[in-house]
Amino acid sequence: MGNILILLAIFMVGVNVGNGRIDFHKGNSSNKQLPSSLDYSSVNQVYQSLKENYDGKLTEDQLINGLKHGLATSTKDPYTTYFTPKEAKEFTDDLNDTFSGIGAQLGLDKDGNLEVIAPIDGLPADKAGLKAKDIIVTINGTDTSGMAIDEAVNKIRGPSGSEVKLQVVRNKTQPLDFKITRQNIDLPSVKTKTLANGTIGYIQITSFADDTAELVQKAATDFKAQGVKGIILDLRDNPGGLLDSSVKVSSLWLKDGTKILDQKEGKTVTDTEVSSGANTLQGIPTVILINGGSASASEITAGALHDNKAAYIIGEKSYGKGVVQQLINFRDGSQLKVTVASWYRPNGQNINHKGITPDKVVKLTDEQAQAGTDTQLDAALAYLKTKQ
Repeated sequence: MGNILILLAIFMVGVNVGNGRIDFHKGNSSNKQLPSSLDYSSVNQVYQSLKENYDGKLTEDQLINGLKHGLATSTKDPYTTYFTPKEAKEFTDDLNDTFSGIGAQLGLDKDGNLEVIAPIDGLPADKAGLKAKDIIVTINGTDTSGMAIDEAVNKIRGPSGSEVKLQVVRNKTQPLDFKITRQNIDLPSVKTKTLANGTIGYIQITSFADDTAELVQKAATDFKAQGVKGIILDLRDNPGGLLDSSVKVSSLWLKDGTKILDQKEGKTVTDTEVSSGANTLQGIPTVILINGGSASASEITAGALHDNKAAYIIGEKSYGKGVVQQLINFRDGSQLKVTVASWYRPNGQNINHKGITPDKVVKLTDEQAQAGTDTQLDAALAYLKTKQ
């Protein structure tokens, strides 16, 4: 059974969690006191009133799906969501990093505002000038206040070549308007290269998907054969993904049996993930780059390698998502994505709403990025030079 750690509506849209082939979670829910079934008499009263009075077209499927969406929404947990069969299919397409959209990671800030976590480099949102921390206040003129994340996703999603209009507020004061053309997007989860005359191996993971661990393992083997003296693991703007993928990637730096995380339901530890497999990169000086767009599974890897003294962290404080979701599949093709546990670093910390603070904080301003200057990468290279 594979847990997933996801940020919400990633990649505009895609919640980047891998393949979603996940079965029922059998946990120690704190809701055992709830009745075995709900009394729908009062719900039926609302239904009858709508049926008799609503001046508009309603269908039975629309009403039933509304009830199911409402049950998930009633948790007030932004990560717990019901998907109709159509929405589940779209979700699965997104899991595989193939979708039509604008290429931006979305989340909800602490006040429930629809927030840009990060635009994806080179994609429409980035080219249009959308920035991390921008608050999206309207989508095609529709106010996003109180809008469910999946509703926002559906409004921004659309056919390749079509346009979406976004009004955002930057730095809490600056209103900006964007007209962005959607495109088909197929993203690889891993990019690699060598730096510093072939002495440093660079691995960028944009999401922890099905193929991520295999791609990173291949890069690790290649770098080891080339005799690199250091590794830079770039997890900036990585919204997360499959827990299993994160564990396998972390294992490349760790001795077998090393703790990567604990999962807890309430105060009870229900599972502990440890490293296993080829520890190809163990002992090679490593820097992890993170920023405010690094979330969930990327925070697991950063925390695990840092706490086990396998990596030094440079950049800016990460997003702070310390909860785990699972997908429950229903016979009609619908799904429930539900928060089932919290995860804790090897040092015992849960980072939810707190994030991970780097060993060395290095800012990267919009102006520097636009000028092609990467202060964080430069700091990583400078650090690794001292280790050679």
